Amino acid sequence: MSPEQRAQQFWSVLVFAAKEQKVVSYPMLAQMTGYYERSTPVLYHIYCYCKQHHLPPLNAIAIDPVTGQPGDECPGVLRDLPAHQAQVFLHDWLNCPAPSDEMFKDALAREEELERAEAEYEALPC
Repeated sequence: MSPEQRAQQFWSVLVFAAKEQKVVSYPMLAQMTGYYERSTPVLYHIYCYCKQHHLPPLNAIAIDPVTGQPGDECPGVLRDLPAHQAQVFLHDWLNCPAPSDEMFKDALAREEELERAEAEYEALPC
């Protein structure tokens, strides 16, 4: 299964958790999806899609059980995590169509392109 297909799977679990206003630990996410590898790359697809479609960061409710925080796949959200999680809980996810694997793939490619452009811009001499 590709990371994009896993993102679809994680999306469904996270939407259900958001509807119930619950956070999901990484081990719980692994148990629910059968995916026991590092989940950060998969969750990053969800972050990119949400960011580009102006949605609350759904991946913010997937947390490390030790720290209570999302991992590296959640840039910028850690500054005000409770507010971001509240936005996730209040959003009407059931009226948002689930993204396809191709949509996740496109979102990741666009995000990587933006990061490259920013790095090139920062490298320009003043």
